Amino acid sequence: MSSPQERLVDQLARIKDLSGLSLRALAHQTSLSSSSLSRYLNGQLVPPWEAVVALCRAVSRDPRPLRPIWAEAAKAGAAPPPRRNDLPADLNDFTGRAAEYAQVEELLRATGAVAIDGMPGVGKTSLAVHVAHRLAPRYPDGGLYLDLHGFTPGHEPLEPHTALGRLLGALDIEHPPNSAGERASLWRSELSRRRALVVLDNAVDAEHVRPLLPGAGKSGVLVTSRSRLVSLDGVPPVSLAPLPDGDAAHLFAKAAGLEIEGEEAVSQVLSQCGGLPLALRMAGARLRHRPGWTVAVLAERLRAGTGRFDSAFGMSLQQLDGDQRRVFRLLGVLPGADFDAAVAAVLAGTRPGEVEAVIEELVDAHLVQELAPGRYRVHDLIRRYAADLAAEEEPSAHDAVRRVVSHYLTRAVAHDRVLPSPQRRAPEPGDPAEAMAWFDLEYVNLIAGFDAAVRLGVDEVVAGLPQAMRVWFFRRRGTDDQVRMLEAAAAAAQRLGRGHERASLLSDLGFAHATAGRLTEALTAYEQAEHAGNDDLAAGLALRIGFVRRDLGDFGAARTQFRRARELFEKTGHSGGQSQALAFDGWVTLRLGRRGEAVELARASVAVAAGPARITGLVTLGLALAPDEPEESLRSLHEALRLAEQNNLRHNEAWCHNYLGVALREMGDHEQALRQHRRAFELLEPLAEVQLEIDCLHAYARTCRVAGRHDEARALLDRVVKIARELGRPYDEQLARAAR
Repeated sequence: MSSPQERLVDQLARIKDLSGLSLRALAHQTSLSSSSLSRYLNGQLVPPWEAVVALCRAVSRDPRPLRPIWAEAAKAGAAPPPRRNDLPADLNDFTGRAAEYAQVEELLRATGAVAIDGMPGVGKTSLAVHVAHRLAPRYPDGGLYLDLHGFTPGHEPLEPHTALGRLLGALDIEHPPNSAGERASLWRSELSRRRALVVLDNAVDAEHVRPLLPGAGKSGVLVTSRSRLVSLDGVPPVSLAPLPDGDAAHLFAKAAGLEIEGEEAVSQVLSQCGGLPLALRMAGARLRHRPGWTVAVLAERLRAGTGRFDSAFGMSLQQLDGDQRRVFRLLGVLPGADFDAAVAAVLAGTRPGEVEAVIEELVDAHLVQELAPGRYRVHDLIRRYAADLAAEEEPSAHDAVRRVVSHYLTRAVAHDRVLPSPQRRAPEPGDPAEAMAWFDLEYVNLIAGFDAAVRLGVDEVVAGLPQAMRVWFFRRRGTDDQVRMLEAAAAAAQRLGRGHERASLLSDLGFAHATAGRLTEALTAYEQAEHAGNDDLAAGLALRIGFVRRDLGDFGAARTQFRRARELFEKTGHSGGQSQALAFDGWVTLRLGRRGEAVELARASVAVAAGPARITGLVTLGLALAPDEPEESLRSLHEALRLAEQNNLRHNEAWCHNYLGVALREMGDHEQALRQHRRAFELLEPLAEVQLEIDCLHAYARTCRVAGRHDEARALLDRVVKIARELGRPYDEQLARAAR
């Protein structure tokens, strides 16, 4: 017997079929986000009753009979995903700010957004994080945190386009749209159906953060900035002043671990610390580590410092020995947002076991923050202080950074080797999921390390890191950094005199352009790569150039490239490559009207391949057989789909569903064909696979036209025209216009 959840999903699927709309179109008509609708339809989430009503109204259906089914499903509940929480840890000694906390809470309740501003070290981030933790029950869909690096030493501010990509990634949208406008629209749409609290930390100004704000809905946002964001409409500001003496004294006493509020010398310490929580914590930690000192001694030492805030930092630094002070200075030049003990050890040129005690001492002195067990960061104000010290006292700082970026390359290569890839015979032993998780965790630091390597001219790292991230980029493609990294890497490989490596990087660059639908740029990169490399690389390039020629509509030139690729793959004994070349040769041969020849090429492709490498051949075979041998056609296509699902190849899953639709259309089963096309677009929704989307739009439109759904067909073809114009693709525009 089916569960309440399954019965509800079945009813929702029937409503979607009755609507005759794609997932995106139905989501738009019902004012639901397409990703939420997708989760309702596949049973990941039980929709709110309002969403069920909206779906029923879209097909003029009375929702009341569904109420009992919905109530049972809601009571049973879908397996909810764990609550997302990216927030840094709350401070256990958070002090004061009662009035500001109440103001922020009330403004969040009233407007859903607050901008907290104030001078460096005044506690903007601490207040935002404290509020977010305290209000967590009000936001059941999670707490998101993003450092925009508006004032972080050694970092360029995070561009809104990149920031949106990372925020969408936090919502499990791995392949966001290409344009910043589309990303902002998707971000607002996603948050409109959630109750999440987003902390956008360290913004430069209003323009920096404006595209990241949520729109309508029950989500909230807290922004922090050193600048007062008065021009940010709808986001009221809350300005933080330094702590008043009473709260400052209380925090200092907490940090020192003593009952010292009444001492006369405390006022002198407070004056030197300027009411800044960061400085007060460090001064208190200094006193705690010197039990023989009095507050008066501490005040005297602070007065002897060079400046009000530097003296507080310097006092904390004085409690450290020489090795500890050196590690602190070097942390000022460390690329990246956070680090672990292994990275700190490489930075210092020592062993992880030795540096862990040093890091713990820095944490105790409030010079380093522990974000999570084993993960650390340095406050921007302290990082700048450390970087200034390093510039004056650490002549080998550049060498330390070079060691770190080389370490990141070594670790990336090691994790990459665990990941399955068609370009290697077999992965090394290890857990691929763990390797992908490492890349996800360290991604921001890898990009920062790459940029540091470019600045320092460490060409080995510049050329090597994008290659070590090749498989990760393939599975998470859509990131904003890949193209610029590959361009810089190809130039570095050329400087190193590595022609084959440069050609491989240019081939990857072409592929990145091609998946984004930029065919002219892809062809340029491929043609530059053709002039160097061995037969393996030449075979892969021929295959990829064939794809571009096919997508440009030049099937004869594409077939020539596929046959050249097959010869080269046979020469090198690469069976997976042979299978791909044979399959795509069959694909374009079918488009040229030679069905019998296409069947033979597809059968040959399947015969030489194993595992997921058989998918392309099976799909090609299924299409070629569709008119004459429907049973074998569907068996072949379903086998391809099974392989794609087993190996979690989402783009291949979408591809298989789309061409199942094509085959079913040729067999005359139009309703089943339409269902397959719709499923393809549900899978495409989070992938931002422009090339595949265009292919699927053409096929879906043709099925709609054959099924008599002419208005829907025209809408799909209009979408092709829009995309083709944006990307400069006259062939696709011409095809779409001819079919309208």
